[in-house]
Amino acid sequence: MDFGVLMFFTDYAISAVDLAKALEQRGFESVWAPEHSHIPVSRKTPFPGGGELPKRYYDAMDPFVSLTAAAVATTRLKLATGVCLVQQRDPIQTAKLVASIDQVSNGRFLFGVGGGWNVDEMENHGTDPKTRFKLMRERIEAMKEIWTQSKAEYHGDMVNFDPIMAWPKPVQKPHPPILVGGGWPQAARRAVRYGDGWCPIGGRPGANPLDRLDDFRRMARDAGREPLPVTLFNPEEDADQLKRYRDMGVARVVVMLMSDPADKILPVLDRWAELIRRTA
Repeated sequence: MDFGVLMFFTDYAISAVDLAKALEQRGFESVWAPEHSHIPVSRKTPFPGGGELPKRYYDAMDPFVSLTAAAVATTRLKLATGVCLVQQRDPIQTAKLVASIDQVSNGRFLFGVGGGWNVDEMENHGTDPKTRFKLMRERIEAMKEIWTQSKAEYHGDMVNFDPIMAWPKPVQKPHPPILVGGGWPQAARRAVRYGDGWCPIGGRPGANPLDRLDDFRRMARDAGREPLPVTLFNPEEDADQLKRYRDMGVARVVVMLMSDPADKILPVLDRWAELIRRTA
C-alpha cells in the first residue's frame, strides 16, 4: 500500500517544491493538489464538511502549476490532482495540460477527477450543476481520444469537435490513470465506466466507503473489467487501521494536510513516515 499527501497549495503554506522534496525523502509515493478556480461571494452552496468554508479553499493555487514545480524538484514522486474539476475546464486545453505534465515528469502523473460540489462556482463557468456528471464523462472521453489518436474527434451531446491534431501525447500509455473521486455508489459506477480507479473519502461518520470494497470489486467484474485500485483519502493516523486497509487491498491512502508552513508540516510528515515503515 502506497502513501500520498494532499494539500491546498497557497502562498502561505509550505511550497510545492519543499513539500515534494520532503515527501520523497520520507518514502511517500505521491503528492496531491486539489483545485477551486474561485469561490463566489454569493456562497449559495453549503460547505460539505459543515460550518464555514476554510480559507484555503479561497486561496488555492492552480494544481497543474504547483504539481509541475513538484515534478521538477523530484525524480520518483508521483504528481496527482485531487481532484481536477473537469466539469469546469475546457477538455482540449486540459488534455494538453495533462499530457504536458506527464512529459515533464517522465510519466509520473495521476489524473484524479471529480464533479465538484460548489454550485455557484460551476455556474460561473457556464456549467449546469444538474448535468455536470454527463459533461465530466464526455470531457474525459474526449480527452482520451486526444491522448491516443493522431487525429482525434469526439461527438457527444455536450462535447463536440471534428478531427484535430494535438500534441504532446502522454508518456504513459494509453494515458495517465484516471482516478475518479467521490462516494458510493455513484462515483464507483463512474470509475468502472470510464476510470482506472476509485478515490472515496474516509473519516465521515456512518459512511465508511471501505465497507463497500467487495461490492465495488463485484461491480467491476460484472462490467467485464479487472479489479480497479482504490485510493482512500483521509485515513486514520493509526498503524493498526492502516494495516487493515493494506490487508483489504487498498492501493493507496492519501493524508490530507492543512495549508501550513514547513515548521508545522514537517513534524506531521515525520509521524506518517514512521507509520509507512510500520505498515510496509
